[in-house]
Formats: sequence, C-alpha cells, structure tokens
Amino acid sequence: MKLRRVFPLAGVSILALATASAAQDATISQTPGTIVLSPITLVADGQESVEATGGVVVTKQDIEALHPADVSELFARDSAVTVAAGSGQSKRIHVFGLEQSNLAVSVDGVPQFKDGWHHSGSNVIDPAFLKRVEVNAGAAPADAGFAAAAGAVRYETLGARDLLTAGRTQGGRVGLSYGTNGRGVSANLAGYGVHEGFDWFAMIHAARGDNYDAGNGDEIPGSESAVTGGLVKLGYEFETHRIELSYEHSRDDADRVARMNMDLSDEVFPLKITRDTLSLRYSSTAPTAMWDPEMRFYISRNKYTRPDFIPDRTSGDFAFEAQAVGGVMQNRFAMGPGTITTGIDWAYNDYKIDNFGDTDVRFHTTETMQVGAFVQGRFEFQNGIDLSTGARVDHHRYTDWNGLRKADSGVSVNGTVAYEVSPGYEVFAGASRTWLGYDIGEYGYLHARDSSTFTSPDYEPATATNYKLGVNANRGNWTGNLTLFDTRLDGLANAYFPILENSEEYRSRGVTLSGNYSWGSGRFGASITTAKLTFDGDELPPAGGEATPIGTVASLFVDQEIPQYNLTVGATLDMADRLSGDYIDDNGFEDHPGYGVLNAYAEWRPASYENVVVRLGVDNLLDKAYYERSSYGRNTERDVTPLYAPGRTVTLGLTMDF
Repeated sequence: MKLRRVFPLAGVSILALATASAAQDATISQTPGTIVLSPITLVADGQESVEATGGVVVTKQDIEALHPADVSELFARDSAVTVAAGSGQSKRIHVFGLEQSNLAVSVDGVPQFKDGWHHSGSNVIDPAFLKRVEVNAGAAPADAGFAAAAGAVRYETLGARDLLTAGRTQGGRVGLSYGTNGRGVSANLAGYGVHEGFDWFAMIHAARGDNYDAGNGDEIPGSESAVTGGLVKLGYEFETHRIELSYEHSRDDADRVARMNMDLSDEVFPLKITRDTLSLRYSSTAPTAMWDPEMRFYISRNKYTRPDFIPDRTSGDFAFEAQAVGGVMQNRFAMGPGTITTGIDWAYNDYKIDNFGDTDVRFHTTETMQVGAFVQGRFEFQNGIDLSTGARVDHHRYTDWNGLRKADSGVSVNGTVAYEVSPGYEVFAGASRTWLGYDIGEYGYLHARDSSTFTSPDYEPATATNYKLGVNANRGNWTGNLTLFDTRLDGLANAYFPILENSEEYRSRGVTLSGNYSWGSGRFGASITTAKLTFDGDELPPAGGEATPIGTVASLFVDQEIPQYNLTVGATLDMADRLSGDYIDDNGFEDHPGYGVLNAYAEWRPASYENVVVRLGVDNLLDKAYYERSSYGRNTERDVTPLYAPGRTVTLGLTMDF
C-alpha cells in the first residue's frame, strides 16, 4: 500500500477522535426566540445518512409500494443502481457501474459471498423477506466490513415487531399474486408473535411461472421463475440481554440456458442454486453510554449445481460451492458530540469447484481467512460540522488450489465531513483508502481449467480509493442531493486464468443527482446518474465483469393517496440514454439502445377490511423491447446476445394480515 495516501486520512481520524474527547463537556446555546430548522446531518443515531452522500435507501414504504418480484424492481427508483435483465438468478447488480461483488454486502449483518461465476447473479436475495436496503456508494465506514471496495450494501429482513400492530402479541400474513407474461403464481405465508421474553417470526415464499416474452414478442428461454425460500427468527430477552437465532434458505431450481445472462438459445438444462445462512446475535436491551454491544456468529453456504449439462464441453457439467464461518464483536459508546464504534471481525471462507472430470483436474479448492479490527467515530459538532471517520487493520491469508499460501496485512482509512453553510443547505466531502486483501475474483471460472492453472508468484492484495464531493438541501417537504464521485479499484483478480494475477485499474467517475418532494398525501422523486467507466484508462464496452458502462440513467416516480376511495396509485419511469462510440465499435459491439420504461400500480384497502390489501401492477406498460443497463450488449463477433427484459406484465395480488 502507498503509505503517503494513507497517512493524511489517518491523521484526520486521529484529530477527530481527539477533538471529540475535548468537546465532551461542551453545551449548546441559542438565542431566545430563534427559529431553528431541522438540521441536515450526515450522521444520526450513530449511523451515516446514506442518501446524503449519494447512496440509496429503499425503505419499508418503498418496498410496500413497489411490491418487487426481483432486485430489478427493488431498485427501480434509484438511478445509482442498475440491474441486468433475465431470471432472478442471472441478475447482476451494479452501483455506479461497478459490480456488487466489489461492495461489502451483508444480510442482517452477515457478510455475503462475492460473485461466483460471471453468468450468474451476485448475492441475489428474495425481496419478499426485506424490510429495508441501504447502499452506501463510495467511501464506506470501517464497521461496514472487510473489503468494502466501492461501498457497502446492507439488506435488513423482516421480524415479528415489524409486523405486529399495537396491542397484538401474535399475528400472521398471507400473500398471493398472479401475473401474466410468465410471471405465474407467487405466494408467501408468515406467522409471528411475542410471549413474555420470547419472540418468533417464520415466513415461507414460493414463485412458479413460465418463460416470459420480451416487448418484441420473442420468448426468453430459461427465464421462468422457480424460487422457494424460508426465513425463521427466534428471539429471547432476559434482564438486559437479547439473543436471536436466525436461519434463511433460498433455492432456484429450473431449466436454464448455459449462459443465463447472455444466451437466447433454445437449449435449456437443469440448474439448481441454493443459499443457506444460520446466525446467532447478541445485543443489549438496555444500552448505556459506554456499553452498547453487539456480537454475531454465522455459518453460510452458497451452492451452484448443473450436472448433465452440455456433453463434450469443459464449460458443461460442474458444481461449485462456497462455505463461510465468521463473526463480529463490537461495542458503541458515547464520546463528546458523538459515538465511537470499536470491534473485531473474522471470516474463514472455503471454495470448492467440481467439474465432474471434464479436465485433468476434477476438483479445485481455495480458501481465505480474514481477521480485522476497526474503529469508527461519528460526530455532530456545535459549529455545524458533522464528521464520520475511522480505520481498520486486516490480516488476510489466501491458499490456492495448488496449496500455494500467501498472507499479508493492510490498513484502511475513511473520512466524510459536512458543513451546514446556511439553514437547510449542507456541503460535504469524503474519501477512503481501502485494503482489500487477495481478491479471488469469480472462482467459478476454475471449472474449465486444468492442471496448468496457477497463481502468479507476484500476486498482491488489491486496493480501492474513493472520493466524494457534494451538496444537500432540506427545506421541510423537499430534499435534494448532488454528489460527484470517483472510485478506483486497483489489483483486482484477473479471473480469466490460466494465471491468477492482478488486473489493471477499474475506475468509475461521474455525478448523481436526486430529489424528493412530499405534499402529505403523496410524494414525487427523481434521480439521474451519469458515469464514465474505464479499465486501464480506456472506456469499457458492455461486456459484463467487474464493471460495465451505464452512460446516463434516470428514474422518476410518484405516489398518491386517494383517501376517499382507500386507494393509492403510483408510477415509475426508468430511462437510459444510447451508448455509442469507438469504445463500443472497436470491441465488436453494437450501439446500446436507449429506453424509457413505464411501470404503474394501484393499491386498494377495503374500508371494512383494513387488514386486506389488493394490488394491481403493470410493469412495462407500453410493452417496450429493451435490455436493462448493465446487461451485455450485442456482439456478433463473440456470439453475445443481449438478454431482453420482460414485455408488458400485469400482476394482481392480495395481502391479508390476521
């Protein structure tokens, strides 16, 4: 790591902690009669304001309005996040054009695996279980987890207390929907309750459908929905302690094409993808200024199996899986004008690839081990300055399929500072330098590699650098944000083998602008993001991988309540410009067409049955033929076919609480 880049940020962190300690006894004074507007803060209740620095928050209200069937619909209203088309397991999420595996992704605090294979999605989660999603784009806090290269994604799932109404100790929810254009039937059932010190939540979800048709009428083979999942949470509180045991399972089992995100051939083959996570969490129900602990231990497994696939082809039959054991122990305590979180985390990851004997090496196994210590301070000073800054030290060990072992340690630092220049207006700047350890890349590539495959003796840990600069506005019923960003990823894995070596620099730089306006019974929002994606200084073509061009993308949405009819209506318009230029043509791709797609919904709550919600949704109302930004482009030289998104799809759903 280049220390001259680390020392300045580390100095900011040390200075902030010292300033916070000195300010511990300070008080706030105001002139009598002064009207004080609600302040804008980058930190509140010990956490960053994600949206205030160009990130994305999908709230419970958003999820209830969108009723998303997949991650494309989950992030439909946020231009910073783009999702490729296809079936759920083929979708790849990109933030500012950078693939999600470059972010620290967690579900209820449990770290998720990086992407396993370039033709499958990364960290796909069933939206039916979700309560909230936060996407911290760019400089991430030290307690976000190890290897937060381009930020962090935090998924939070539902629990008993999220669904119980006032005065109730138990309840349930049932949801049922049917959709045209292959969407088919989707159903979920949940039961939850509390009794003395115990609480429980259990939910199952399943969706079954057929292949969908694109807006041009073509059927997309291997696109049928075939998801089954379950989530169980058991909690117990005694004295001042809380323990929660959680288990989550998901499975996608259907016939798919060989390359799910770029193949429109009619041949389909059986494919099964599963994810299992078991976690145990401890926290305090009566935290004090100096004792607000959290401990979490977890075991997780991702598995991908496609036997009897393509005869006489090394990219045919194979299976790969990743298993992890890890944990985190941390404590948050008050200091002066803010809080400081300190802790340690660790994770052991084991990867196994089985190609059923298609090469001279049937099994490839790889493992990594990470141990880290972190500190993150979050402060709101009296002079209008808000500061979030911290650091972490990690040790990382990597063992490859030939038994080669490499180990190293590194330091990561971050800082974000904001100043309210006038009531309701705030400027901010942020930066981070992150040590990523040894990036193993898309390890699933090993399925088609033989005994000549090896790790370069010069393979080094990867690093990331992030810069952000922007302004926020908050004038009561409207808010706005403008963020300029620059993210550089250096030394990631060149996973195209037969040599695992460091790749050149990936870079995403651009601007994102968002705003929201509320008038009580409704709200309107808009966001627009433009980014330039480069590799080793050259613009990237739409060829998937760690990064892909997004050009300029935008999203507009509106929600409106109509109380006299117990009705809520809304719509979302997603747009993208045309991608063209030498960087497209010179790599054999055709221009990436622009598009504008309109989705609409209506939700009705019968007056006599307030526990019942009937929802009618129409996706791609105008039946446009398009493929979403961050999808592969069309390349006739390499036989790459874009995977088109669904045409007009009408869904009728019913949800009932009891």
